[in-house]
Amino acid sequence: MIDVDLAALYDVEVKALNQAVSRNRERFPPDFMFRLTLGEVESLRSQSVTAKTTKTGRGGRRSEPYAFTEQGVAMLSSVLRSPRAVRVNIEIMRAFVQLRRMVVAHTELVRKLDELEQKYDGQFQVVFGAIRELMKPRSLFPRKIGFRPAQKR
Repeated sequence: MIDVDLAALYDVEVKALNQAVSRNRERFPPDFMFRLTLGEVESLRSQSVTAKTTKTGRGGRRSEPYAFTEQGVAMLSSVLRSPRAVRVNIEIMRAFVQLRRMVVAHTELVRKLDELEQKYDGQFQVVFGAIRELMKPRSLFPRKIGFRPAQKR
């Protein structure tokens, strides 16, 4: 998770979150937290509307954001000691656990489908193909949202 998003969840300023991390740097090894590269920041900016990151001048951030791994998010609760930080951290950990369960379930489903496909003959290839097609991730927004006049539909 990115520092901006975590700061919003914890209801603190990004600067305060990053200062707390800086004061407790030994608690955040590289596998808990890292800075995004300029390319990664650009990629994020192209996916969402954000202020331009600049090292000088006005507007935007002066440094690349931090990204926190699951362990880094858990460590934040020991650095940010407010009751809200504890509650938010519990919910984030629950979300990570749920995500892990979904990944494991999906992996198990693919394995079982592979076993079934090897077990049955060619007449079921269409069925297996259809199932695999249904398992592919879909875009959340398959078509553009908005008003279109009747003649352009």
